[in-house]
Amino acid sequence: MPEQRNAFIVKDCALVVLATGIHAQSLQGLYEGLLAVPTDSVYHHFWGGLLRARFDDPEFNNDFAAWVRHALHDLPLAERLAVIDPADFVDTEALRQEVLEVVEQRLDEISGPLWAPRDQRFHFMRGQLVVFDTGLRLSEPHELVELLPKLSLGSMYYHVIDARSRPTQGVDDFRTWIDGHAGLGEELSQIDPYFTSLQDLRDQYARVVSAYFTMDAR
Repeated sequence: MPEQRNAFIVKDCALVVLATGIHAQSLQGLYEGLLAVPTDSVYHHFWGGLLRARFDDPEFNNDFAAWVRHALHDLPLAERLAVIDPADFVDTEALRQEVLEVVEQRLDEISGPLWAPRDQRFHFMRGQLVVFDTGLRLSEPHELVELLPKLSLGSMYYHVIDARSRPTQGVDDFRTWIDGHAGLGEELSQIDPYFTSLQDLRDQYARVVSAYFTMDAR
């Protein structure tokens, strides 16, 4: 008799943004701030934008790139920062080191300091997730076909983005749960969760899961 699969507990989350008390008025200040803040602040400025309303240029989809572009008006550096994919790094400390290296390289290139207007300081923040149980339970992986298209964006963030950052896990909750469906897990692993919106991420997961179980049923 096959071992019974544990139920998938669907959770949701909300983001609470907290100040670190560290600010930057210049490119040098940004570099020094990056050295000083906890790594969860760096994480927040890359991933937190998925859960909050963004009014910056979507081309610069992390907060560092957006501030460098719009406050310091340094397009070359903004473009370098914008192409950093946090999903490529084993942990947030490695991500921080990459950002520091890019900023330091730019500091070496420019001839003078770059300052932001007085009212456009960069405020280093950190995010804290408030997680709650939705009451929804899944017993079999094929039930994801019906669930995913109507899953809240907070649930997508928790089960995909937050799950990947957990030290003991490193993959999203769906892939952890669908043990026995290696092909589906491999397809989901090919989806980059960063250069997209949560809506698009949800749609991609829904399409892959639906196609997999449609083929599996034939």
